Amino acid sequence: MDQGAVVVGPVFAVVVAVLVVIAVATVLWGRLGRADGVATAALRAVAQLGAVALLVTAVLGSWWASAGFITLMVLVAAATSARRVSSLRLGWPVLAPIAVGALPACALIVASGTVPLTEVAVVPVAGILIGGAMTATSLAGRRALDELRDRHGEYEAALALGFVSRDAALEICRPSAGQALMPALDQTRTVGLVTLPGAFVGVLLGGGTPVEAGAAQLLVLVALLAVEAVAVGVTVELVANGLLRRPERRG
Repeated sequence: MDQGAVVVGPVFAVVVAVLVVIAVATVLWGRLGRADGVATAALRAVAQLGAVALLVTAVLGSWWASAGFITLMVLVAAATSARRVSSLRLGWPVLAPIAVGALPACALIVASGTVPLTEVAVVPVAGILIGGAMTATSLAGRRALDELRDRHGEYEAALALGFVSRDAALEICRPSAGQALMPALDQTRTVGLVTLPGAFVGVLLGGGTPVEAGAAQLLVLVALLAVEAVAVGVTVELVANGLLRRPERRG
């Protein structure tokens, strides 16, 4: 057995279950929100990763299947972000920042030959970038819409001073939405000192050298900075132009 491989068996299942219980118990004890959300997320992760494990061989054996899988990832990311920011009906414009942020960066990495032109290399890179774009879009959208709601008086004052609607909204929501880049910035600043992220560990477990692992992680981190910056910028523009909004409250 590979010395770097995770041992899957009864002990693995027990460890995962104990970690979920710890998370749920902590949320309940600290009144940090809905504990059932933690358990549901863990169960979904088990089911989804199990399904992916069953399908991955077929997907990675065909470029058409890989392209379809990447498309599915984009759509699921957009649906998830839409629900986080607004609603599935009104939040569909989040597809734009996720796609515009992740797909061109992925295409650049592949076209440059930085990663091998193989399904097993392209699909994971696409998944990492799409996930980063989704997170940045959700955070930026929520922050921007929260600011416009909480500081609506300042927005109206800016309009009274002669600002057009877009510029008034940007003045209010852009600084807060920009904080959505903070997780990516912190991870990049502290890589190797605080954490050894997934790409680095994955290359090492796959038999690569530490130099190759470091290069792969650097590529991923810098790509994520670019992807998330684009996603945040596009999200803020959508909010400022009224294309991304929340359902109106009745009563």
